[in-house]
Amino acid sequence: MKSMITKNTCMLVGSTPAFPHGCMDDIQGIAKLGLRYNIPVHVDACLGGFLLVFMPKAGFEIPPFDFSVDGVTSISADTHKYAFAPKGSSVLLFSDKKFKHQQYFVQTNWPGGIYATATLAGSRPGVVIAGCWSSLLHFGLDGYTDITRKIINTSRLIEAGLRNISGIFVFGEPQVSVIALGSKDFDIFRLADILNKKGWSLNNLQFPSSIHICVTYRHTEEGVVDQFLKDVAEAVDVIKLSPQEHVSGAVALYASSQQIPDRSLVGDIIAIYIDTLYKTTKRDNADGTSKPKRKFGMHLNGSVDLNNK
Repeated sequence: MKSMITKNTCMLVGSTPAFPHGCMDDIQGIAKLGLRYNIPVHVDACLGGFLLVFMPKAGFEIPPFDFSVDGVTSISADTHKYAFAPKGSSVLLFSDKKFKHQQYFVQTNWPGGIYATATLAGSRPGVVIAGCWSSLLHFGLDGYTDITRKIINTSRLIEAGLRNISGIFVFGEPQVSVIALGSKDFDIFRLADILNKKGWSLNNLQFPSSIHICVTYRHTEEGVVDQFLKDVAEAVDVIKLSPQEHVSGAVALYASSQQIPDRSLVGDIIAIYIDTLYKTTKRDNADGTSKPKRKFGMHLNGSVDLNNK
């Protein structure tokens, strides 16, 4: 990271943990760089923030990652993940209000009056904020601590079990709830494909090819860990019968995209796919004339049809 710092560097970022492999970045080391070069340091704790903060109370040691580390200037943590709040809610914390002011938007010369907003969004739904607040009150400190204890214990049981399965390996030393897998013997996406058919939803990763499981509260239920490890072991045994085969279908497309050196081309392809989600077509009436196809309950002219299913 030090070698990448230039006069144009506006921020240093570390993850706790990193989404792909579940490993913690060296926040203390990054913060020292920030202090040395007078650069703000952001901690991305969006995925694990609402586990990490309760881990010490739950009996687990973790390296310092928050404002107790001199040099850390901001922290993000998603409440819609392990705080179990509604989707779309998150928190962004600053060590000093001078940083918070940078996100404000104020227009003093608008003919419509003085306009100011504290966030990029001019307005936000209050129901999401209320739902988030109610979730925090419902679980409370003791509730979150108990859930964290169960999730971390379950994660470590799964990690230990996966390390005992020949043919796959665990990336790094995951410390929270994400465990990433790779293989030197076969196409790891085949494992994800088989597990998906068994009802397990694992994320496909790239650079290098890998998959990961994000352990949640549901995984802490009795029998889930044993069943998951059993399914993984059985799937690996099946794959070993023909280790040179590769996946097919959508997963194969995902895997092959890593081979395209021009990443902008991949971005263009994804943009075309998203375009199809917004595409509208015409359909014929009984008399042969065409009429706009309604999508999501709306006519192309913008009027809303509440009866459209």
